[in-house]
Amino acid sequence: MVYILLGTGFEEIEALTPCDLLRRAGLEVALVGVNGMQIEGSHRVSVRADLPLEAVDPENMEMLVLPGGLRGVQSLLASKQALELVRKAWDGGKYVCGICAAPTILAKLGIVEDRPAVCYPGKEPEMGEARIQDADAVCSGRLITGRAAGASVDFALALIRALKGSDEAERIAKQIVWVK
Repeated sequence: MVYILLGTGFEEIEALTPCDLLRRAGLEVALVGVNGMQIEGSHRVSVRADLPLEAVDPENMEMLVLPGGLRGVQSLLASKQALELVRKAWDGGKYVCGICAAPTILAKLGIVEDRPAVCYPGKEPEMGEARIQDADAVCSGRLITGRAAGASVDFALALIRALKGSDEAERIAKQIVWVK
């Protein structure tokens, strides 16, 4: 199961693009409401979560995805339960992924230390000792980071590549006519 955490103010494209493409690849995905079941994104798009944070089953988790959006990141940082889930996922050998401003959460938890990563331009000072790259998406073992909203498709394809391989990521890229 892939869990995508939605905190109030999340960046819609950074959550919904991965959800859509992962589901196209046949993966089980759940949108998780951190602040209730009806979560408003940064651009006032309201999304109904599949389940509340309390219902996440860490034993059934393959991957945890954190979308950005400054208010969304603040919502996640304000949730002790969300931060504990991130730590449990990482310590439990699961993929932990963040895009845009969300990799700064991973930096606060020490996950990006001495690893290649990307984040929203200007957030690099909040990335601790991460080795900042010039790329739209970076995979460093179980850590996958994406640069910003404009990199949502590349980020989602990196998630698919990690879980289902390059052939499936390429199939999905062709299906949506992703040309780079």
